[in-house]
Amino acid sequence: MPTAKQRSKGTGSVYQNSRGQWVASIEAGWTERGTRRRVTLKAHTKAVVRARLAEAQQRIAAEGHTDQTWDSVTVKRWADRWLEERQHIIRPGTYVSDRSGISKWIVPAIGHLRLDALVPADIRKVRTAQEQAGLALATMQRTHAVLSKMLSDAVAEGYRVPQRAREAGGPGAGSSPRQSLNAGAAAKILAVATTRPDASRWVAALVEGLRPAEALGLTWDMVDLAAETITLAWQLKALPYVEARKPESGFRVPRGFESRQIHGAYHLVRPKTRAGSRVIPLVPWLVDALSSWADCAPSSPCGLVWPRDDGAPRSAELDRRLWYEIVAEAEVTVTLPDGSSRRPLLYEARHTAATLLLASGIDETTIKAVLGHSSMLSTQSYLHSDNTRTRAALAASAEMLGLGR
Repeated sequence: MPTAKQRSKGTGSVYQNSRGQWVASIEAGWTERGTRRRVTLKAHTKAVVRARLAEAQQRIAAEGHTDQTWDSVTVKRWADRWLEERQHIIRPGTYVSDRSGISKWIVPAIGHLRLDALVPADIRKVRTAQEQAGLALATMQRTHAVLSKMLSDAVAEGYRVPQRAREAGGPGAGSSPRQSLNAGAAAKILAVATTRPDASRWVAALVEGLRPAEALGLTWDMVDLAAETITLAWQLKALPYVEARKPESGFRVPRGFESRQIHGAYHLVRPKTRAGSRVIPLVPWLVDALSSWADCAPSSPCGLVWPRDDGAPRSAELDRRLWYEIVAEAEVTVTLPDGSSRRPLLYEARHTAATLLLASGIDETTIKAVLGHSSMLSTQSYLHSDNTRTRAALAASAEMLGLGR
């Protein structure tokens, strides 16, 4: 029988090193070379290191082994591993967004800390840094979501991340800053837009509700002027290189991702959901406008409907700049809840299309089909309050109950 200071073979040992740290050591399976793997766990107190040893023993008993995931790793080290795997399963745009949040905010704030030593105050450091930089709430929410996902995946991989750190509160909820334009403001914008050769681009946004990437990725072979329809099956995206600013390194794309390179980093990619691919009818005005545009549009080697003047794909930045020129000339602004104002965002043209459809009495199922949403919840986020329509509906209900004036 072992003495009080001895442990049975394979159950590990606990001792204090020369630096005063408590150390637990246990055999944990075999290495790739066929030698015994020994995992070392450290803590500032004997009680904590014994608890960690017990946890390791339970895992070895359940799985017959353990691996390097029991070693202490920093947030940065895990983030690098996480992104390496993440690139294979998420869309390139999401990967770029995740990587940006990690490199700009998460790693600078807490990258040097160990996963198993994180506390709620560490999670808040990321939010504090973003607040001090004046970032929008939506950006802060996105970064917190990335950090939360990263930590939960670390636990799934076998790393120890304190639950209280993983459950630390985010930056708070807030309403979307995007708004829709009323019919008067939309008409003022169209009055300016229709004086331009590419007027069809802006009508497609304000009336048909095309996403910017859908509009920029639209090719002439997807336009059927005879049938008065367009097929939205691709979007224009600039894919990230495996190594930044090195085209020769290839593109970073996930498994099963369907894309078609058309110019430099620009690719035509499939929508995120099946509902995103759709055929929608064109209003008569847009049919005529596209017919006229086809005769004078810049020649595009890849057949883009709205390319740059030299025929290359129009970047999202250029597209937004042209939109801002139009709304500035139209003298249209959006009033915010705090009384301040700003220029309308290009994506708000899509919100406006949804609201105008609703105000016209179109049912939500049809609006869902037009906008290419995969669920009604997505559609409802676009359907901003229309008091005139709501008032009429309530008055009709009251009249049915004999409550008319």
